[in-house]
Amino acid sequence: MARPRVGIIGNSYLINDQYPAHAGGTMNSEAVAEVAGCMPLLIPSDPRFLSVEELLDTFDGFLLTGGRPNVHPQEYGEAETAAHGAFDRARDAIALPLVRACVERGQPFLGICRGFQEVNVALGGTLHPEIRDLPGRMNHRMPPEGSLEDKFALRHIVELRDGGVFHQVLGAREVMTNTLHGQGIKTPGSRIVIDGYAQDGTPEACYVRDAAGFTLAVQWHPEWDANNDPVSRPLFQAFGAAVHGWAAGERPEGGPAA
Repeated sequence: MARPRVGIIGNSYLINDQYPAHAGGTMNSEAVAEVAGCMPLLIPSDPRFLSVEELLDTFDGFLLTGGRPNVHPQEYGEAETAAHGAFDRARDAIALPLVRACVERGQPFLGICRGFQEVNVALGGTLHPEIRDLPGRMNHRMPPEGSLEDKFALRHIVELRDGGVFHQVLGAREVMTNTLHGQGIKTPGSRIVIDGYAQDGTPEACYVRDAAGFTLAVQWHPEWDANNDPVSRPLFQAFGAAVHGWAAGERPEGGPAA
């Protein structure tokens, strides 16, 4: 029997500064296949090649991955500055309406890093271009040196809302996570519930209020060591359960408790 299909939102890259490509981290596919129990398929996120409607009909759920390019500030009504970094406008054109469509349909998605920020922007929220420049905030960026193990090492605590959705899924009020991001949520979207914060006040976990389906998103990177990490594994298992339910024809009613 075929596994449910999870579309992994790909990023645009230039190989050797010349050859355009779409790519997604192998660890995303590993987490989807081995922990969520679904078939991972990379989406070339560009409206020239596909539509949101086609994606909704083709896949059972979606993984909104991290990536170096940021959501363009025009998407939340602000002017572009050097601090906003690189962009992927083609991904913006697919991912943001895809989030809104999934929320409306109850189709499951899991947002990671940039994906976390996309969920917020899609629902009307805004972003800080550089978290480390804000008073009292830590540097959340990936360490520039070291092995992958060093870069994805657990670096700070995330405090989850007592009795909230993430507390229920992860089974703890405080969890240790990695951190590899420059931007972060400034103002939450109208239906965005911030369900967890880093100790410096940076939003780290959210979901969409009153959404029928699975809409969880995190600012950290749970795809790293998802088979073994006590935070990553239950998160991907919960996502996988939602995708399996959608594939089986189950259509959720109501959303997570606020």
